[in-house]
Amino acid sequence: MSRRRVVVTGMGLISPVGIGVAPSWRSLVAGRSGIGPITQFDASTYPTRIAGEVKGFEPGDFMDKKEARRNDRFIQFALAAADMAMKDSGLDMSKEDPEQVGCIVGAGMGGLGTIEESRTLLTEKGLRRLSPFFIPSLIINLAPGQISIRYGMKGPNFSTVSACATGNHSIGDALLYIERGLADVMVAGGCEATITPLGVGGFCSARAMSERNDAPEKASRPFDKGRDGFVAAEGAGLLILEEYEHARKRGARIYAELAGYGASADAYHVTTPAPEGEGGQRAMKMALKFAGMNGDQVGYVNTHGTSTPMGDVAECQAINKVFGAHAQEGLVVSSTKSMTGHLLGAAGGCEAVVTVMAIHTGVIPPTINVDDQDPECRLDVVPNTAREKKLDVAISNSFGFGGTNSVLLFKAV
Repeated sequence: MSRRRVVVTGMGLISPVGIGVAPSWRSLVAGRSGIGPITQFDASTYPTRIAGEVKGFEPGDFMDKKEARRNDRFIQFALAAADMAMKDSGLDMSKEDPEQVGCIVGAGMGGLGTIEESRTLLTEKGLRRLSPFFIPSLIINLAPGQISIRYGMKGPNFSTVSACATGNHSIGDALLYIERGLADVMVAGGCEATITPLGVGGFCSARAMSERNDAPEKASRPFDKGRDGFVAAEGAGLLILEEYEHARKRGARIYAELAGYGASADAYHVTTPAPEGEGGQRAMKMALKFAGMNGDQVGYVNTHGTSTPMGDVAECQAINKVFGAHAQEGLVVSSTKSMTGHLLGAAGGCEAVVTVMAIHTGVIPPTINVDDQDPECRLDVVPNTAREKKLDVAISNSFGFGGTNSVLLFKAV
């Protein structure tokens, strides 16, 4: 069976640097950080007291009060990003076969905030005060579930859960459904809202996060010698993926083509990447093979680039292994986590939007806070200032706990 081409026709983004694709993109190109002191709970006793919070988000702008009250913040983010993406795509569900329109949206941890609040309520007030919407408000698959209910999408509907690779896996799986004729349109990406006492506390206990509390905007510094861990963040990033001829027939604007997908496992360690990013290497090679491309055709890599000591080195080693001489002679990479922080299960969705925008606009967002580049991260990381560069092909890397790796390849149409 021949593969059907899959294109991006709409995007939605809720991020620490802006609500909406255009505001977020302006901030990223300008090199503005969205990291600041935690305001959602009292973190004064925590070793890490900073995060990439979404600022100024009003659920009422995207849903009524009842719907907002019945859904955890991560689902609110997903619904808001879906609203943006659907409007951006111009897709009219009244003209579509609903059974050919689906939704794959994942999260890393789901409604952690709802769990924490409800546990306290149960303990202090008793069972009678527990909401009947407790379970539906927190389980991960209710993000795509609520999107499908809102728009009447009756095609494939589920969540991928693969830690920080979730968004990429969701988008890659959606690609497979469309190319094999099991859907014409898919909403895909990731969402997350775990800036909570337990969420931040757990990562603090793991000693995984930056403790640069006195300078939040400088805390996320991928590839810099002074990096001391990642910065947790929240938000959602969704794409409208569509079969190419279907999009052309309805006159849709096409941002880029999703032409490749790779997924692999390190089979090595729960949190430590395999030596030289071996699993990531295989995922990148798989995405290239899927697209029928050579490494020297890729102009840009939006890296996983979390700002962790071992993770950044392993990814740079993997990129150098996969792309060979091209890695030093034409390929540019950057980590937008330097500005957004790490959106965990939403990271891949957010960074897929960023990668598509880099192709669409011909601008590479920078890696900020690169004051003294680690010699073990030997790549052109677009330090501190955005760069104009016409792109035909770009990839986005996402790697997660458990050694799970996912890579997307986009190209200009």
